[in-house]
Amino acid sequence: MFTRPSGILKLVCLGLFLCAASPAFASETHAVDVFFGIINGYLAAFFFYDVFPGEAEFPLIVAWLGIGAIYMTFRFGFINVRMMGHAFAVIRGKYQTPEDKGEVTPFQALTTALSATVGLGNIAGVAIAIIIGGPGAIIWMIIAGFFGMSAKFTEVTLGQLYRQTRPDGRLMGGAMYYLSEGLKEQGMAGLGKALAVMFTVFCIAASLGGGNAFQVSQAMGAVQGEISFFKDYPWMFGIIMATLVGFVIIGGIKRIAHAAEAIVPTMVILYIATCTWIIFANISAIPEAFATIWHGAFSMEAGFGALVGVIVQGFKRAAFSSEAGIGSAVIAHATASVKYPVRQGIVALHEPFIDTVIICTMTALVIVVTGVYNAPEHAALVEAKQGAALTSVAFGSVVPWFSSILSLSVVLFAFSTMISWSYYGERCWTYLFGEKFSMIYKIMFLTFIILATLGSAGNILDFSDLLLLAMALPNFIGLYILQDKVGTALKDYLAKLRNGEFETK
Repeated sequence: MFTRPSGILKLVCLGLFLCAASPAFASETHAVDVFFGIINGYLAAFFFYDVFPGEAEFPLIVAWLGIGAIYMTFRFGFINVRMMGHAFAVIRGKYQTPEDKGEVTPFQALTTALSATVGLGNIAGVAIAIIIGGPGAIIWMIIAGFFGMSAKFTEVTLGQLYRQTRPDGRLMGGAMYYLSEGLKEQGMAGLGKALAVMFTVFCIAASLGGGNAFQVSQAMGAVQGEISFFKDYPWMFGIIMATLVGFVIIGGIKRIAHAAEAIVPTMVILYIATCTWIIFANISAIPEAFATIWHGAFSMEAGFGALVGVIVQGFKRAAFSSEAGIGSAVIAHATASVKYPVRQGIVALHEPFIDTVIICTMTALVIVVTGVYNAPEHAALVEAKQGAALTSVAFGSVVPWFSSILSLSVVLFAFSTMISWSYYGERCWTYLFGEKFSMIYKIMFLTFIILATLGSAGNILDFSDLLLLAMALPNFIGLYILQDKVGTALKDYLAKLRNGEFETK
């Protein structure tokens, strides 16, 4: 699967080691952290502006994502329900043809995109949603994930429609291409270019923070609990992670896709199997857990504002987790080898379903059936909103060494997220600065892995998370303007499907 490291990779790793050994390197993070803290205030004031008139807060960007996903579901006739079976057939390779053009298979594109979305948000974020919004947030998380499937279909189809082929035969695609080229077709070239640049800047920042530094920081915290060596030498964890990530990302999308194809199914199966074990070990608590979840999702006992708060937590968690409507996964799906753009859009339906409806729900059920979220002995974790720690307690409540499985899952989730987000950021970097400067971004990405182990830069991470959600602002403008392009392509595709015009294996 992997080739021997190139001379460039060896130099990168050597440079990372020297940087990590320098105390001055870590000392710079404080000033940068403070600087980004100031920016965060302005960004949050806009993107998290409360659009709900009551006591409960409903952030603007969450409403933007939720309303957009619901609209796309109705616009395309609940495509997220009626085409799931066909999507599975495509993933299995039933409709492969010699005319398919791309760099990776539809399944590899799906696993690459999943490796970015299936991350620590599925472990820590779900627990935080329950801590803040209560168990009822689970229902709204599932509902948001369900509607998010349609948003994912729309953006991925557009990504395929507007992808470009470089002179060397490699494919370039992503939201920045349909924003610039698609809106240009509509006579809005200036707006399209501005939105494309906005999207790429947001994506690069999000890749370095939420897609990198946050993942490393959380993974290191999990490993330090199992291997004390990394408590004394945290930079060594950074060196190891940077080397492993470097082996993959230097090779480009094909190597990333092969790694994702191997890692994602394994880690998902391992995690779900462990969750299932815990749930069945507490099978007597399942009826009460479901009753608690259902009651919390629709109860008006604490007032309408409290109910809105529960809804917001569910939608917010789904937005962070599945990234539906964000536009990030489009970059991976645009390289898929398919004859019809709509076909990969239909494959992408599985992404929010697997990530949010299945994996996030499994995490939530583990936390609720074990009762750790409201146990007095874990009040400190709840008060501090330590989501990963609370999930770890839930895992360890059945079999003590299950907490080690969770630590392994955290590392795998973090690693898979990093390799995919490195590709997202690198494609956006290339869009702005050109292909010949792509190695600069890759070196910068690997350097940020070391930064994450040398000190806390909380404001930088908050900044990147803000920009991850902010990517939905330019992206959904493009989806609204170009929705008829998707509608026409879908109508033609469904007509061919009904008439039996597709080749099958």
